[in-house]
Amino acid sequence: QVQLVESGGGSVQAGGSLRLSCAASGYTYASYCMGWFRQAPGKEREGVATIYTRAASTYYADSVEGRFTISRDNAKNTLYLQMNSLKPGDTAMYYCAAKPVILLGGGMCSANQGYYGYWGQGTQVTVSS
Repeated sequence: QVQLVESGGGSVQAGGSLRLSCAASGYTYASYCMGWFRQAPGKEREGVATIYTRAASTYYADSVEGRFTISRDNAKNTLYLQMNSLKPGDTAMYYCAAKPVILLGGGMCSANQGYYGYWGQGTQVTVSS
C-alpha cells in the first residue's frame, strides 16, 4: 500500500517561493506516474504537474508553466514541487498523487485526477497580494 505525505506548504506573499515535498512509502512497483494537484475553495481539483519516475517526461498546466518545477529523488522516494513567482491565484490545497504504471516510448503521465489511485492528505498554500 503506497502512502504519500505532503509537506512544505505555508503562507507567502505574491512573488515568493515555496517548495512542496511528498514522501512516499510502500512502493512495490518498478515505476510510477506521480503528480501534483490543487484544489481551491469552490473549485474542482486540477492537475498542476506530473512526472514519470523512470524518465524525464513532465507535464505542466498552462497556469504554472515557467513558474513551477516538478522533480523527484528516486533514492529518497520523494517528489518535489518548486513554486516560484507565486500568485494569489495559486492559493489552494495541494495534493500529491501516484499511480503504478509502465510508460513506453516517452509517454507522458496524465493530469486527470481519475487516473491516480493513491493520494496524500494535502498541504495548504496561501499566497497573499
